[in-house]
Amino acid sequence: MDLQIDSGWKLHPIGGDTGQAYMGTKEEEKVFLKRNSSPFLAALSVEGITPKLVWTKRIGNGDVLTAQEWLNGRTLHSDEMSSQEVAGLLSRIHHSQTLKRMLTRVGGKTINPVDLVDSYLDGLSLDLRNHPFLQEVVYQLENTLPSLETEKMTVCHGDIDRKNWLLSDEDRLYLVDWESAMLCDPAMDLGMLLCQYVKKENWQNWLEGYGEELSKDLIHRMVWYAAMNDLLQIKKYHKETKFHKMNQAIIRLQQLILQQN
Repeated sequence: MDLQIDSGWKLHPIGGDTGQAYMGTKEEEKVFLKRNSSPFLAALSVEGITPKLVWTKRIGNGDVLTAQEWLNGRTLHSDEMSSQEVAGLLSRIHHSQTLKRMLTRVGGKTINPVDLVDSYLDGLSLDLRNHPFLQEVVYQLENTLPSLETEKMTVCHGDIDRKNWLLSDEDRLYLVDWESAMLCDPAMDLGMLLCQYVKKENWQNWLEGYGEELSKDLIHRMVWYAAMNDLLQIKKYHKETKFHKMNQAIIRLQQLILQQN
């Protein structure tokens, strides 16, 4: 059922993991609406990282709606994630001091590797806690924590899945859904992206477009964060009883570990 809000706008749910995204319609107007988006969205809009922010409005139940321009387009295919356009946009984000200042100003958290390990272990089910392979991975990750000076941490998206990359009909690339944004080692985003979508023999070429050299230290950090992300996804799918997706994530993690040995 459509949700009626103040001033005549109608909200039509359009799916997504959070159930907070809508197409908003009013007469001939159409916008992308989301409930309770991060206040960081304004800075991303100004920088052209996300579609233009049109307005923000608090409605009767206390929720805050943000309206962005509605763009016709599509999400990226897996093979398009290895493009130099993706590398260039991610580089702009990671190297933007403006975005870093704005995320800090709105209370963005700085996340360290030990925070991610703690997040995985906190409330972990016995099934996963006693899983031999997952036990071994956690042991390895705890004993090979990557390090990066705090001042070198950057704005990270935190969920770099291809479905969060939008290519408009005007051939403009955007990165959307910033609910997981944090200040972190940029290797977090890089690891998720490269380990999942780019063949290892092409990492160096991709990183040239990003503006970084491939080194043993960077490889270690990227693989560490990619494995940590898989663990967190496994925990999430188990909690949601999405066991098919959980098993797929375990297989992906096994392949990742195998490729590094």
